[in-house]
Amino acid sequence: MRYVVQLNDERKSVSLDSDGVRYEAEPAVHAELSDIDGSPVRMVKIGTHVYRVVTQKRQGKGRYTLWVDGYRFESEALDERTRAIRDLSAASAAPAGPAPILAPMPGMIVRVSVKAGDRVEAGQGVVVMEAMKMENELRATAAGTVRSVEVAPGTAVEKGALLVALE
Repeated sequence: MRYVVQLNDERKSVSLDSDGVRYEAEPAVHAELSDIDGSPVRMVKIGTHVYRVVTQKRQGKGRYTLWVDGYRFESEALDERTRAIRDLSAASAAPAGPAPILAPMPGMIVRVSVKAGDRVEAGQGVVVMEAMKMENELRATAAGTVRSVEVAPGTAVEKGALLVALE
């Protein structure tokens, strides 16, 4: 079975067969996945390397947030057919217009990573806000250009407040 795996913004091909796991055009290697009972941690052995991986399922087929030995990755793993269908439907979809970044909850703005006129990509961090003593990075849901930034660090906002307008 062949998969198209996207880690952050980079797509790679991964094949699973009787020889093992093949990454891009590399030779096949033996791989094992082990659950740790009562924990979201999984141990992944690829060849002679062992990795501690924590996974969190995200909305959508094949989407996960992975923490690998302390590093965070946004990932999506789809079989070739599903990936091709999704790419074709995304290419033919009409633009949805401005996609504002709204506060998902009341909180305090910690950092604004963009300014008016900046180009942003889907998934790019735009604003960091603190709510309930946790920092939350708000990301652009679609590519676009920043039309206006409505907040500054230190600003208290209510749920639903417009933070950044995109077009």
